[in-house]
Amino acid sequence: MKKVITIALGSLVVLFVLIQFIPYGHQHTNPPVVQEPNWDSPQTRELAQRACFDCHSNQTVWTWYSNIAPVSWMVQNDVVEGRRYLNFSDWGHVREPYEISEVVRSGWMPPSKYTLMHPEAKLTQAERDALVSGINATIKNK
Repeated sequence: MKKVITIALGSLVVLFVLIQFIPYGHQHTNPPVVQEPNWDSPQTRELAQRACFDCHSNQTVWTWYSNIAPVSWMVQNDVVEGRRYLNFSDWGHVREPYEISEVVRSGWMPPSKYTLMHPEAKLTQAERDALVSGINATIKNK
């Protein structure tokens, strides 16, 4: 039994090392900022930066664990998908700006899997309300 456990653990270690060579999850790019919103206030931008920018801008902070598979795969996918739906660094191409305030108001964003590793991104109800209000005012400035 001990030999089976040793072989299983050894196989897991080998598998973990091998998956580090899969290229997906290592393309950590931050393209240039094309156009940010005309923010209604510095507070709105600060709240958005704290809670949203890592996945929804070209100013992602790539943490150490974003280099370790399989977590790197999830992080890469979240950033690619996040930028595709909403990119504060390419504001001219935002399709449905009013959806932003709704997902923030509902608590769907930022997601708990993100705030677990980034507690500074967790918004209080007052911050959530301020961000929603600020985003709505920013959208009107568009």
